[in-house]
Order: sequence, then structure tokens, then C-alpha cells
Amino acid sequence: MARKKQEPEKKRKINTDGIMGLHGSTTEQAISETLEINYMPYAMSVIVSRAIPEIDGFKPSHRKLLYTMYKMGLLTGSRTKSANIVGQTMRLNPHGDAAIYETMVRLAKGNETLLHPFVDSKGNFGKVYSRDMAYAAARYTEAKLDSICTELFKDIDSDTVDMVDNYDATMKEPALLPTTFPNVLVSANQGIAVGMASNICSFNLKEICDTTIALMKNPEHDILETLPGPDFSTGAQLLFDEAATRDIYNTGRGSFKLRAKWHYVKEGNLIEITEIPYSTATEVIMDKVAELIKAGKIKEIADMRDETDLGGLKLTIDLKRGVDPEKLMQKLFRLTPLQDSFPCNFNILIAGMPRVMGVGEILTEWTAWRTDCVKRRLFFQIGKKEDRLHLLKGLERILLDIDKAIRVIRETEQEAEVVPNLMIEFGIDEIQANYVAEIKLRNINKEYILKQTRAISQLEQEIEDLRATLNSSRKLKNVIIKELEEVSKKFGMPRKTEILYSAEEAEPEEEEDTVPDYPVTVFLSKEGYLKKITAQSLRMSGEQKFKEGDSLAQTCETTNKAEFLVFTDKFQCYKSRLSDFDDSKASLLGDYLPQRLGFEQGENMVALLFCGDYKGFVLFFFENGKAAKVSLSAYETKTNRKKLTGAYSDKSPLVKAMALDTDEQLAVYSSDGRAAIFSTAQLNPKTTRNTQGVAVLTLKKKAVLRDVQLVKDSGIVNESRYRSKTIPSAGSLLKEEDSAEKQQSFDV
Repeated sequence: MARKKQEPEKKRKINTDGIMGLHGSTTEQAISETLEINYMPYAMSVIVSRAIPEIDGFKPSHRKLLYTMYKMGLLTGSRTKSANIVGQTMRLNPHGDAAIYETMVRLAKGNETLLHPFVDSKGNFGKVYSRDMAYAAARYTEAKLDSICTELFKDIDSDTVDMVDNYDATMKEPALLPTTFPNVLVSANQGIAVGMASNICSFNLKEICDTTIALMKNPEHDILETLPGPDFSTGAQLLFDEAATRDIYNTGRGSFKLRAKWHYVKEGNLIEITEIPYSTATEVIMDKVAELIKAGKIKEIADMRDETDLGGLKLTIDLKRGVDPEKLMQKLFRLTPLQDSFPCNFNILIAGMPRVMGVGEILTEWTAWRTDCVKRRLFFQIGKKEDRLHLLKGLERILLDIDKAIRVIRETEQEAEVVPNLMIEFGIDEIQANYVAEIKLRNINKEYILKQTRAISQLEQEIEDLRATLNSSRKLKNVIIKELEEVSKKFGMPRKTEILYSAEEAEPEEEEDTVPDYPVTVFLSKEGYLKKITAQSLRMSGEQKFKEGDSLAQTCETTNKAEFLVFTDKFQCYKSRLSDFDDSKASLLGDYLPQRLGFEQGENMVALLFCGDYKGFVLFFFENGKAAKVSLSAYETKTNRKKLTGAYSDKSPLVKAMALDTDEQLAVYSSDGRAAIFSTAQLNPKTTRNTQGVAVLTLKKKAVLRDVQLVKDSGIVNESRYRSKTIPSAGSLLKEEDSAEKQQSFDV
């Protein structure tokens, strides 16, 4: 049957009599109008009033719950039943008790979601690291506000924030809480709105306070110096990546890599995992390991069980005999959520508008908002003191003639005339006259009035000081800094999440018995194309093919299982195996190493070295005339890592790197036509990879070290002319017979 041609539907019929449609009447409405009238208000409500946190670090549900507890006197009082708190919160939050209680659970100390919980709980509140551990019902648990909440409600009664009507306009609630520290970055927060989401990781309170203070003193402060990374309530280990961290700090988007913390118990031949990434749960890990065992991908585990108790989280893995725990954990990190990522999306409501911001921008916004809170507090305090001063000024006028004041009151026939008569007789206003008229008879004496009026000069000085602070940005800044220092000192705690600065990124290892080994010849072009050619193919092949403008840079005879290191101009080292590359032919271009190894944008290869058995050493030569001798064993690892940052010194550009098994005689050349010969035995080997080395060539102004060659390959005829017993050496001018164009050599 032919389908009827469908015309674009611009309007739809909707029922105007409600869901039931008693009269069946309908009207037409454009879909765009339906979206605008019905859907957009809902979307905005979810974004602004539900899912996205504001600059104080809270969503409306959090704020309403905490403010209710504050008004219930739970900041200083004893705990009360959670059900009682939930019921009271419904006056501000018109939702079911289950949703309100879930909010309380997340804020509770027992759940361990937050680094600094706001609810001091008693009873079973579940655990953030468990998917299946259910929290007890609200009628069984008790709660009060934790002591850190004093910093949330400090001066809330001093007009520091706007108070707005609740949903039925029967009471007032704060639009924001005047937090004295950047809680927005201290408390982890997650929310999914309509068309957008927010995911904010938690940072250490002390580090955030220090960073905020540093930025207030110096807007150009490097945040990474005082804020090395996030800090999670579940601890674990953070795999530090400076580039990724800076990107998150600048843009508010990215992800942090987290790894479980574990240790090996030799007595029982088992592994105990005590901390896991914040973004996963124990049951998820257990399920994944069971799945891998069932699929035959993990054969080293005899048993795995969850031994979490009142002492905290603990997953135990029983190992089979002869299993290397280090290798097993590296495998589990690759295949299970024991290593996981925390995605960041720092989306925050600023003045009702969602904005994705970096850490520096968030702290700047918080500082501006907090400055406004402090200003409002100062205005409030000045107003209160001026009101008091005004009353005392009126009392001071009475001091001139107390008997006259008594006579005026006594001789006034009607009570309503007392205040007007005092105003007329003493020249004071109605507020002052009322204050005088309300003074108790026993206090109408000279001593009392003098004692009260002595405070006038003190009040005037206090008001002057408050105004000076209000009108000085420097003093306002010092007030906020002092508050941050006090919070940091009182509530600051050591980091829970350990930072691994030199963690190696593991990649799957090939089984040794499945990788065939045979002789191969490696060809490397200047642009970075690598070809691995078997002996048989090499005998049958003709001339090596290269890309236009490219040529041969290096060749070496080795085996298929050989490992090699690639050093780049970004001070990084990439390690790989020839077995990871397919056998090639002379007629092909080969594999492009920067792409295969995952070079960063703008990163260039400087040297490719074959590792052998890691028994020799690597020599690094820099433009500033220095050379570093580093043991090859410094680049040997148990895991087959992808890359290593800080592979050599970044103090000067690298000119050449060469691997040697034994000490050799080398010739070094400068850009001003000089050469020197020395023995590598004169260099002491170092185990530190980023050592700056020692000077081997004394350079004149604007000259640099340009090349290094083995003496036997250099073509130098008169070696004694350039040889030096000590280093550094100034070298000698290269003579014509020693500087003839040489055939290119290849050092591996």
C-alpha cells in the first residue's frame, strides 16, 4: 500500500479542559509555542532551582535542609530523629520525605560522600563506596549539624544574604548561605539538568583556602603550586598529569585518573585493597573481576571477597601460587574500575545563569560574592550602632537636667502627651523620646545615665572604623583573608587522596610465549617513518622508498622482540616493542612513529635508541655544552608503559642522545667550528633521569654544541690535537683535513 505524503505538522490539537477532557473541546497550538510555554519553564526550573549548584556550593535542596536544621537549633543542640528533620524541611521543600532524606544521607558523616560532612549523623547512613548497602529509614537514625556549619551560617542574621519567601510565602529562607570559605570547590557536587549537567570534584579545604588567599594577593598566582589536585573522601591515589590538571583548572572540563590503594600481605599470599576511586563502588569492582575470571582473562586469582566492616573498606584477593602481585594489580588497573576516571564539568549558577568555569574563575567569583556579603554585614553593623548612638545622644541631652525630665513626665496629665512634651522640652526626636520614656524609674539617676553616655565616644570610633573598612578594598580583602585563615586552621585536614607524580600509564602486555622472535633490520627516516624488514625480505628488496623530501636517518640490525626508546623535544620518552609493528617492505613508507606512539601536538622526535638488556647507559648532549650519563636501567620498568614525562633535563635543548654498552671516545663539535675529544669514562653515571649533567665543552658567546660522533666514525685524522684529559674543554679549531664531509653514521 502506497504511503500517503505527510505534510509538515505545524500545529497540534490540545485539550483545553484538562486531562479528562469532559467536554471534548480542543484548540490548535503551534509546537514551538507548546515548547515555549510548557517545556521551557520546566527546563529552566530544573536548571535554576534543582540540579545546578550556586556559588555557595549548594543546590536548593541542600540549602533548605541545612537552614531548617539551623532554625531547629541543631547547630548547638543535641541530635534529633531524622524523621523530625525531614518533616520540618517540608515547610521549605515541597517534596516527598524520601527525596529530602536522600539529600540528608548524602550530607551525613556516616555516608562519607563529603570531605567535610555538614550533618553529624548517628545510625546507618549507607556508604558512598557501596552500591547495595542501604541506609536505615529516617525513624531509626538521628542527626544534628556538624561544627563546620558555623561557617555556613555565620552572620546570616546580619543581612549578609537575601531572604526570600518559601513556596507558599508563609516564611522566609536564605537565597544563598554566607559561607566563609569556597565550599563550592570543597564539597563534591553532581547534578543533571535539562540539556546540561554539573560534576564538581572536591578539593582539600586547607589547599583551597591557601589558593584563594594567594589569588587575592596575586591574581597571577600559579594555582598548581598551592592546589596540586582534587582530594576525595574515599582517598585512593591520583595519577598526576600536569597538562590535564592545568587544562581542567583553566577550562573547568576534563578528567582526573584515580587508582585504588592496595598492599600485599605475604603471610597469606593475598592483596588487600583499602581505598577505591570515588567514581566507582565495591560491588561494581567485584562484578567486573568475576566477569573476567569467568571469561578466562584473569587466571591468577583464587578468590576475591568483600571484607568491609566497621573498620572501613577492604577487598581481599587470594592469589594463586607464584603470582606476581605487582603484575596482577597492573592488569586489574587496566581491566577493572580499580583504576577509573572522574569527569569534571564545573558548571555553576552565577546570578541565575549557568556558567562553566575554571578553578581560578570560580575563586574570583566567590571572592567577589563574599566581598559583597562582608559589605552587607558592615552596613548592618553600622546601622545597628548608629541606631544605638542615636538613642544615647538623646539620653545625653537628658543628662543636662534630669529633674526637668522627671518634672515634665510628672506634670503631663495624659500618657500620650509624655513623648511629645519630652521632644519639645529637650529638642529630641520621637525615637529618642520613646527611649527616655521607657527607662525604669530606678535608672533615672545620674550614675546610670553617665555610664550609658560614656559609650558614645566608643560607638563613634567603632562606626568610624567600620566605615573605613567598608570604603577600603584592601581592608575588605584582609577581612576575608583572616576568615579564610581561621577556617583553614580550625577545620583543615591532611589530604586523603595520595598524589602519584611519577605513576606509569600501563598498557596491555603481550604474552612472551606468543611473540615470535627472529632477526630484523630497522630503518628510520628523518621524518619519523619506521620500517621493520625481515632478513629474507631484505635480500629480495631493492632500494628503500621514502616520502618526497625524506631520507634515511638510522638503521640497525636487531630482533623482533627488541624494545626501543624514543626521546622527544618535549622532554618525554616513549617506549615500545618492534613486535608491536608489522613486518614491512623496502617499497613501503613504514609506520609513522609520532602517530603510532601518540605524540602530542608540536612534539618532535630527537632520538631512537634500542634498549638491549638495559645494562649500558644513555648519553644526552645539550646545546649549552653539557652532557648527562644516565644508566639505561633508569628507563626499565615492570610494566610496559606508554610514555614517561621528565625523561631528561629540560634546562637546555637536546642535541643528541646515544646508547652505549661500554665507554667510548667521542668527538663533540661546536657551532663556531671547534671540536674536542674526550672519553665517556670521564662522566659519572647518574640514576636520576632529569640530571643536568656536566659541561664537556666550553662555549664562546652565542656558540652552541651542534653534534657528537664516535671518534672512530668522525674521520678526524689528528686526534691528539683535539683530545683533552679534563672536561670541560674549549676544543680546537677544526682543520680542513679533519672536517671533510663524512658518510652518515648511525648510533644505536
